[in-house]
Amino acid sequence: MRFKAFALTISLLLITPTFSIAQAPTQNPVPRLGHLPGAAPESPEDDEKRIELEKDLAKKANKERQAQLEHDTESLLKLANELKQYVDKSNENTLSLDVVKKAEEIEKLAHSVREKMKAN
Repeated sequence: MRFKAFALTISLLLITPTFSIAQAPTQNPVPRLGHLPGAAPESPEDDEKRIELEKDLAKKANKERQAQLEHDTESLLKLANELKQYVDKSNENTLSLDVVKKAEEIEKLAHSVREKMKAN
């Protein structure tokens, strides 16, 4: 009788680690955007608030982009006027290095403005 109890105890000790190893580890699911573990699911009011916040952020970004476009176009106008003055001072036989640099500056800024306008 003691032998059976001893054998049963030994077999349980040997089998128990096998069960714990054989069990698949539990994985925590990756939370979805806007959902935190343990948080209540989004209510329609929360969803509306999120949408409103996204709209506000988009409006703010558009205002900032528009302000930057206005600043860049003012700079383009200034550079174009400077280029015109350099060209007016030169003659057909001389081309100043300043004229070439100013034209390159204008080209870069114009490309930048165009890309910002496309980003609508």
